[in-house]
Amino acid sequence: MKNPTIRTVIALDSPDPYERGKQRGAALGAELLGGLDTYFRLFRTVGLRETTVRSNAERLLDVVASWSPRLAAEMSGTADGAGVETWQIAALNGRTEILSQALGARPGECSTIGRAGSHVFGVQTWDWHEELDPYWHLQSVAGPARSFVGLTEHGMLGKIGMNDAGVSVFLNILGHRDDRPAGVPVHLIAAEVLANASSVADAVDIVCSAGATTSTALTLMDESSAVTAEIGPGAAVLIQPENGTLAHTNHFLDPGLAAGEKPGLYDPDSQQRLALVQSRLALLDGRPLPDSVEEIVPFLYSGPGEPGLCCIPAPDAEFGRRWATLATITMENRKREMRVANGTPLDARGQEWLALTPPVG
Repeated sequence: MKNPTIRTVIALDSPDPYERGKQRGAALGAELLGGLDTYFRLFRTVGLRETTVRSNAERLLDVVASWSPRLAAEMSGTADGAGVETWQIAALNGRTEILSQALGARPGECSTIGRAGSHVFGVQTWDWHEELDPYWHLQSVAGPARSFVGLTEHGMLGKIGMNDAGVSVFLNILGHRDDRPAGVPVHLIAAEVLANASSVADAVDIVCSAGATTSTALTLMDESSAVTAEIGPGAAVLIQPENGTLAHTNHFLDPGLAAGEKPGLYDPDSQQRLALVQSRLALLDGRPLPDSVEEIVPFLYSGPGEPGLCCIPAPDAEFGRRWATLATITMENRKREMRVANGTPLDARGQEWLALTPPVG
């Protein structure tokens, strides 16, 4: 079982984005530097030279400054608070975009389930490199238009979370042949949604305005509705709930975007995981659907011989191939509650979940 140590919750509370960034950088301190070093080791491992990473990060920073000056100011403040250069913070926030240029299959990634209806809720596993497990934290942010809580990596402004309007974001990385580091990074799109959206409709408007050029699926929920925005280079398509449920792994569900899927990146693992989730949700056989977040978490358990909804790296896997389920996250929108457990849903059975609610005022 994974160590149930409770994660640090970083509290940011300034209306000025640069000052919020300084608070972030100062609060994380040397831990942020450790995460930065690990990411640059990862970039080197997949064949990306520092000069390439820097040029891509600077390009992304210019794009973000044009789309949302507030986000650019917060990255600058984070850099100053941590004592690093702004392009390095941009590289962290744009790591998905920068890594999209690397080739090769991925051992596994995140799985998400969302339920719409009178009670909107969802659950996600967050799978990433095991070596980056020490470098994520929880955050409670006041100061933007909407206050919010969330899980994010050191130096990143946003990722998975919920705001005080009850708008929540889950995230699943996808892969398209035309992915490139030229648009607004998907993690910063998530940050912008959390800081500004008062409804799913607002969140969709933000997503569509970003001009992302790297693929992801953002499952967006509020008190009464839910949708998954599949983002491909230059396009965003909305996936509506089927029988009141959204389920997503790491391949496109929209046929148009699927035509450009990057082959061999997540398949067939992603399709197998989704099929397992769908069978458990009874989308195929008509069994009753779960009606609470407690009931839905077990649908992400992995057993022997089943597709890897829970990622556990092979003992002999090398750096860059050690995918692990680092956290399990649930959100209940009407309650404005996000809960986080270290490790897999199976690990979560033996530990106390940490509950977070967005700050008020």
